[in-house]
Amino acid sequence: MSEFDGLAALVTGGASGIGAASAALLHERGAQVAILDRQTEGAPAQALAVRCDVTDPEAVDEAVAAVGGRFGALDIVINNAGIGATGDVSANPDEEWRRLLDVNVIGIARVTRAALPHLRRSRHAVVVNTCSVVALVGVRSRALYSASKGAVAALTLAMAADHVDDGIRVNAVAPGTVATPWVERLLAASADRDATAAALRARQPHGRLVTAEEVAYAIASLASPAAASTTGAILRVDGGMTSLRV
Repeated sequence: MSEFDGLAALVTGGASGIGAASAALLHERGAQVAILDRQTEGAPAQALAVRCDVTDPEAVDEAVAAVGGRFGALDIVINNAGIGATGDVSANPDEEWRRLLDVNVIGIARVTRAALPHLRRSRHAVVVNTCSVVALVGVRSRALYSASKGAVAALTLAMAADHVDDGIRVNAVAPGTVATPWVERLLAASADRDATAAALRARQPHGRLVTAEEVAYAIASLASPAAASTTGAILRVDGGMTSLRV
């Protein structure tokens, strides 16, 4: 028996990066897994892939209902869908602020809201949100992104308080700089790719980028029924970025 046997999980943004790694690991450990993503190419072969934009309320409701109907239950929700932005507070137009907050923050509320009826029926209900170390430490040229992830941290704690009596645990992971497609696009757009890559690696005291698999391991740990007393936690997976000065 594996720790997630008999449990059903939903991972948003599950076709690449942290989401895909999380979906694969949850399946490996015994869960039935569905992923929601705008583009499902690249999703783990073992996962039920559903096209869904988390900014579309009707699409979210339909997708979550379809997953719950297919699996007969929904025990684990991994709110991982997110987009990035660079620049100081003057760099991003209002429309970009609205779009990013819609995906990174309101998307979590939409998906969790749709999943609540299923989660309330589960004996092992848990929500894990993908936050970021930029919610906890100031990083240059990340004003909009940091604002969204600060909201995710606050939302995680509020959700944990709201739903503890329902038997639903709510936690978050706060990764450092992760080797994902978004970081690769950031490097590709840089005037000096090597220098930018070196700077990103140096931000983590352990001297390298965090891997998607390392973040997935943290997500699975928080989602595990063995972590039944862990709620309202924000687990940093950042190579020491927020706490070490070396």
